[in-house]
Amino acid sequence: MAKKIAPARVGFVSLGCPKATSDSELILTKLRAEGYIISGSYDDADLVVVNTCGFIDSAVEESLDAIGEALAENGKVIVTGCLGAKGDIVQQAHPRVLAVTGPHAAEEVMEAVHAHLPKPHDPYSDLVPAQGVRLTPQHYAYVKISEGCNHRCTFCIIPSLRGDLVSRPVGDVMQEAHNLVEAGVKELLVISQDTSAYGVDVKYRTGFWNGRPLKTRMNELAAAMGDLGAWVRLHYVYPYPHVDDIIPLMAEGRILPYLDIPFQHASKRILKLMKRPASSENVLQRIQQWRSICPDITLRSTFIVGFPGETEEEFEELLDFLEEAQLDRVGAFPYSPVEGARANELPDHVPPEEQNERLARLMQLQEEISTEKLARKVGQTIQVLVDAVDEEGAIARSSADAPEIDGMVYIDNGQSLQVGDMITVRVTDSDTHDLWAEIIQ
Repeated sequence: MAKKIAPARVGFVSLGCPKATSDSELILTKLRAEGYIISGSYDDADLVVVNTCGFIDSAVEESLDAIGEALAENGKVIVTGCLGAKGDIVQQAHPRVLAVTGPHAAEEVMEAVHAHLPKPHDPYSDLVPAQGVRLTPQHYAYVKISEGCNHRCTFCIIPSLRGDLVSRPVGDVMQEAHNLVEAGVKELLVISQDTSAYGVDVKYRTGFWNGRPLKTRMNELAAAMGDLGAWVRLHYVYPYPHVDDIIPLMAEGRILPYLDIPFQHASKRILKLMKRPASSENVLQRIQQWRSICPDITLRSTFIVGFPGETEEEFEELLDFLEEAQLDRVGAFPYSPVEGARANELPDHVPPEEQNERLARLMQLQEEISTEKLARKVGQTIQVLVDAVDEEGAIARSSADAPEIDGMVYIDNGQSLQVGDMITVRVTDSDTHDLWAEIIQ
């Protein structure tokens, strides 16, 4: 009897944003489909794949540190992701790596794995579930609908890393979403670099799903996904006019009343320097319109403070916008020079200490807004999705809370619940970011 060959084992480190996580899941799916075992430690892995981030300096440092650790602990490392697209940074810092690819490069990663860790075919181990291999918990999943971006924002280098927009076929996206829901996923998080531009590269070509025609366009895709029986949450939605048409779907309960729109600033001049569209007046009018159609809508946005040339008056204009807009969730960060970004060449860079002072003022204002808005929810009944359960109770999220970036709902009497349960609770208390609730008996 022939001796059974031990399966090849691959370690995996995944860094960066949800788009990178989606890339990691695709690579992991291909590895498992070919029978490779995914190792949870450096010690028993035959080689290690590190999926990197390279957007800002701190992310570059974290990625280089992770590569160095993998080399020290294992010795055989393949690097992929955004850092791999930034010239020869990886090779200069770590010349011992086996191979380097850019982002969204599953096939190239597999070629490198095959070159350094060939695996004989084994029909008993070359199996993978229909929903693929995922890094998220069983009850929610990211669905990436496109790659790349057609914009050329002066602070961003994503197009140089990931290229122009390329939309996935709508039938493929729907099949993936269907498989995920069939496998028990309760929440689908739609991601891309520019979700609302989905399909523009293929002129909104008509595809097919379940024997029916379906346009390659965000609105039609969201409506179809809303029929699958899971929460559907839209991220990275650029504020094009047709975004207005998605709000009725939220009001009807077909997709979550949640919009993640990176406005970035409120000053017309700063937005122009950033090469971003829109003005604060137009945005405020649209927000008012969205809330009139869907009063329960949650609006999340991100802003850059201390952009080159930003004056105190323009920063105060941003504060006035936040006061007027009353956004539910806000993330902000000081402008950071990214190698290759055109904004680096702009004059009048704001000193770091002034950037940090402005950031603190902005976040203080937003904390006051958030505290007030959450306090109004006390006494209301809301639907939540359970993320964790321990002896103290359960931790869940509402439609207003995306995983890992928004708030939590703490359920004191939730010890009997299970992860993935979707239940109705009554809100009993609140603070700046989170809610407390009890199960309705």
